[in-house]
Amino acid sequence: MKSFGRHLALALSGALSLAGANTARAEISDNVVRVGVLNDISGIFQDTNGMGSVEAARMAAEDFNGGGKGITVEIVYADHQNKADVGQAIARKWLDVEGVDAIVDVPNSAVGLSINALLRDSRMTFLASSTASSDLTGKACSPNTIQWVNDAWATGNTTAAAMMARGGKDWYFVTVDYALGKGIEAEATNYIEKNGGKILGSSKHPLGTSDFASFLLQAQNSKAKVIGLANAGGDTINAVKQANEFGIQQSGQTMVAFLLFVNDVHGMGLKVAQGLQLLEAFYWDMDDDTRAFAKRFASRPGMNGKMPSGNQAGVYASTLAYLNAVAATGSDHAKDAVPQMKKFKGKDKLFGDVAIRQDGRVIHPMYLFEVKKPDESKYPYDYYKLISTIPADRAFRPIADGGCSLVK
Repeated sequence: MKSFGRHLALALSGALSLAGANTARAEISDNVVRVGVLNDISGIFQDTNGMGSVEAARMAAEDFNGGGKGITVEIVYADHQNKADVGQAIARKWLDVEGVDAIVDVPNSAVGLSINALLRDSRMTFLASSTASSDLTGKACSPNTIQWVNDAWATGNTTAAAMMARGGKDWYFVTVDYALGKGIEAEATNYIEKNGGKILGSSKHPLGTSDFASFLLQAQNSKAKVIGLANAGGDTINAVKQANEFGIQQSGQTMVAFLLFVNDVHGMGLKVAQGLQLLEAFYWDMDDDTRAFAKRFASRPGMNGKMPSGNQAGVYASTLAYLNAVAATGSDHAKDAVPQMKKFKGKDKLFGDVAIRQDGRVIHPMYLFEVKKPDESKYPYDYYKLISTIPADRAFRPIADGGCSLVK
């Protein structure tokens, strides 16, 4: 396990009387709000999350600027190595020893579900901005958890719906063999079969696969109109690169990446990624607000001009929302901060029209994009063409269908 990095203690002073400061901090543990970024720093999610997520959390802390109450914020981080036991051990130490008040990010559904169970009814808030399991707002919903950006239901159902509307009736899946991939495939399959489509086959692969040849050949031989990649990070990149070598898209089959980010497209290059269909909650080049955030992010230490992924944007948005709730309630305890967060309904500068439901699901629009051809890209990271916008009220599972015990 990597050592626990503790960085950016932001001692942010406010023009308050001593009495006022004491009142504001009465329920803030240790007089410091600590947010722990827990993710994959060295593995397949290091580009879409990694140290970029840490910088996004730091940006949120800086923009919070004490919340007008002189609140001190500290950002810490650790690498869960995509192992549930490692992630849980880090979270337990943060909870019991380190005085961390909220955990943010957590790509890898197995790790996220483990953290969700550990923090239930504790003082800590779980800001699951990268955990894709829709169980977090369903059967495993917790009063401590808020889920941002994507989830398996949205990714599976909304992507399948968008593709079927464009004629994609027959499908073959190439799926990572753990909670993330299985959840996405199950959700997409349910939608496809209910709406008259067919599943012609599925291949399962382990996390961190380098050779996709046999899986892709099976997909190609199935003659499915759509090949769905129910994986993420380096697995998706390797699959797309090898599919390009086999000429799969050139032969008329359409490839859909259920969980792909702009960083992944950058890693592949447009020559390889062109024509891919994908669903995103955030794209850096959508409007003036997203562009301004992205340019700040790209100039941060170690980012070297990289544009933020949807997951990194989610870390920023969820961290800032949590800190604003702490300022509003004067407490960093989940029992106070989470209900305050759920009161929010309005405009988020990165995700558009946002509301936070009682099951902990943050709803916002989702977007179906197609990756541009090389000659269509006019400047660095100009990678996406918008195909369709899915409104917030249709992009996520209806609250009544999730089975969350928090929903009355």
